[in-house]
Amino acid sequence: MKPKRKPKVDPITLSVVRGVLETTQREMTLTLEKTARSSVFNLAHDYSTALFNARPEMILQGQDIPIHLGSLIPAMKAVARYFGDDIHEGDLILHNDPAFGGSHAIDTCMYKPVFYKGKLAYWTVCKGHLTDIGGPVPAGYNPNAKEIYAECLRIPPVKIWDKGKPRKDVINMILTNMRARRDQEGDFNALIGACQVGERNLLAMVDKYGAATVDACIDELLDMADRHMRSLIKSVPDGTYSGTAILEDAGHGLGDFEITAKVTIKADTCHIAITSPPQVPYFINSYEGNSHSGVYLGLMMFAALPPPYNEGLYRCVTVDFGPKGTLCNAVEPAPHMNCTTTPMETLTDAVRLAFEKAMPSKVAASWGHANGLNIAGRDERSGEEFVTMVLATIISGGGATPKQDGWHAVGPECCFGALTSGDVELLEYSYPIVIHRYSLMTDSGGAGKYRGGSGTAWEVEPLYKDMLCIGFGEGRRIPAMGAAGAKSKLVETKVGRVELKRNGSVDVERKNILETIQPGETITNMNPGGGGYGNPHERPVDKVLWDVKNGLVSREGAHKDYGVVISDVESLSVDHDATRQLRGGAQ
Repeated sequence: MKPKRKPKVDPITLSVVRGVLETTQREMTLTLEKTARSSVFNLAHDYSTALFNARPEMILQGQDIPIHLGSLIPAMKAVARYFGDDIHEGDLILHNDPAFGGSHAIDTCMYKPVFYKGKLAYWTVCKGHLTDIGGPVPAGYNPNAKEIYAECLRIPPVKIWDKGKPRKDVINMILTNMRARRDQEGDFNALIGACQVGERNLLAMVDKYGAATVDACIDELLDMADRHMRSLIKSVPDGTYSGTAILEDAGHGLGDFEITAKVTIKADTCHIAITSPPQVPYFINSYEGNSHSGVYLGLMMFAALPPPYNEGLYRCVTVDFGPKGTLCNAVEPAPHMNCTTTPMETLTDAVRLAFEKAMPSKVAASWGHANGLNIAGRDERSGEEFVTMVLATIISGGGATPKQDGWHAVGPECCFGALTSGDVELLEYSYPIVIHRYSLMTDSGGAGKYRGGSGTAWEVEPLYKDMLCIGFGEGRRIPAMGAAGAKSKLVETKVGRVELKRNGSVDVERKNILETIQPGETITNMNPGGGGYGNPHERPVDKVLWDVKNGLVSREGAHKDYGVVISDVESLSVDHDATRQLRGGAQ
C-alpha cells in the first residue's frame, strides 16, 4: 500500500499561515507581559509559549527561554497521554511536576486543548516561572533539601477548568500553598489569558483558510525544519565525538562532577548519549524532561539554523540520557529545583563541545553560567509578604565567536539572551528594597582574540526590616569555557560570587546560601562573563586600550590576560617593547 500523498501547498499560502502562527505566538507572549502581576513575568519575561497540533507535535516554539522550550515537548506528550480521551472543549490543564516531563517545579505550565467543529485540533501552551511554589523556602530554591518533597508543591497534570467551568476548589487549594498569593493568582490569570488568545487566533485562522489547508501548511513547516537539520547533520563527517564539561561543587560537599556527551553522526542522523554521575541529595538533579532542554540548546548553539523552529528539527536526533537515577536522568525523590541552570548549562556545554570536535569551524565560546539571588520578606508599606526571583542577578556575559566579541549582560547560557533584567526603578517600586548598583564588571569577560562579554553586579539593601536572600547556581570557581586557544590568567574576576557587607566588613561567598540581611547591610551578586575566543595575545593593542578606557578591562587585566603593558593610565600609553616581549614578538 502506497503512503498517502500530502496535499501540495502553494508558497504564498504557506507564508501566510506561518505568519499567522508566529503572530499568534508573539501575541501570547505579549499578553503574558502586559497582564502578569509579578516582576518575574512583566519585567524579566521568564516565560515561554508554544503551539502544538493534535498528535501532539510542537508546531511552533517561541523565541523564548531555552530551558522551557525543550522540556515542553516531552511534557505536552505526558499530559496528553495522562488524560487520553478525557480531554474536552473548554478544559484547561495545569502541570509542573518533573516526573511528568516538567523542567523544575517552579516553572508552571498551562495547556489548553483547541477544538474545531467538535474535534481536537491544536494545543496552546504557556509556561512561566512563578515567584513561589510552596515548600519550606520562599521562591522554591532550597539548598538544604534532600528530596523533592522538601522543595515544593508538586502538581501532576490536573484540570483547573473542566469543560469551560473553572475548578475553584482546585485553584484555591493550589494558591493557598503559595506565598505572595496575589502575585501567583495574577500570573495564573495571565497564563490562562495567553492560552485563550492563542486559541482565538488559531480558530480564526482555520475559519479563514480551512482545516485541511492549515494542517497541510503545518506539516510542510515541520518537514522544512527537518530538512534544515538533516542538511546540517549531513555536512558533519560521520563518526563519534565526545565532549566533557565540569560541574563544580556549589556547596554540597560532594566534589566536582563530569558530564559527558557522546555524539554519533551517521549520514543525516544524530544520536546523543549522555553520561553523568549518580543523582545526589542536593537540588541539582535533572529529570529527563529538563535534560531535553540542555541537549537541544547545545545542539542549536552549534547548528544556528534559520526558522521555522518546531519539533521537526529533532526528528533526526535521538537521545539517550543514561541509566535512571543519574544526575541527568533523575528519578523520585531526587531534589531538583536548581536543575534549569545547574546542571543544565554544564550539559549544554558538553553537547556543544562534542559537536565542535566534529566541526571545529563552528566553534564558539561558552556563555556565563547562572549565579543568582532570590529575595523574600514582608513589605511594611502594604503589610503583605513578598517573594521574588531577581532575574537581574543572573545576567552574565555571552561567549565570543570566531568573528566578534561576546555580548555584555545577555546571559545566562540557559536563557540564551531571552531574559531581561527590568528597570531598577520598577523593582524598587515593587519591593521594599534599594538597589545601590547594577553594572558591568571589570575583567569579567574571558580573555581572547575576541573577548567574552562582561557579567554584571547587582547590589541590594532592604529598606525597612530584615530580608531573606537565597543564592543558587554555580560558575563561582570555574570560568566560562573559552574556545580556539582562549585562556585567562586573571581568573578570580571572571567567576561568580556573592559579597555580604555587614558592620564595615565584607564576606565573600562562593556557595549556595540562605542569608538574612538587615537594613544598613547589603548583598551583591556578581555574575561571570562569557568565554573568549582565540589567543588573547592576538587581540589588537588598540582594542585592549579601548576596553581599558571603557572599564571592561583593568590595567592589570591588560597585562596578565592580553600581554599589553600600559605605562601611563591617564594617557593610556603603551610600553611597546615590554608588550612585544610578553607577547613573544606579536602585537
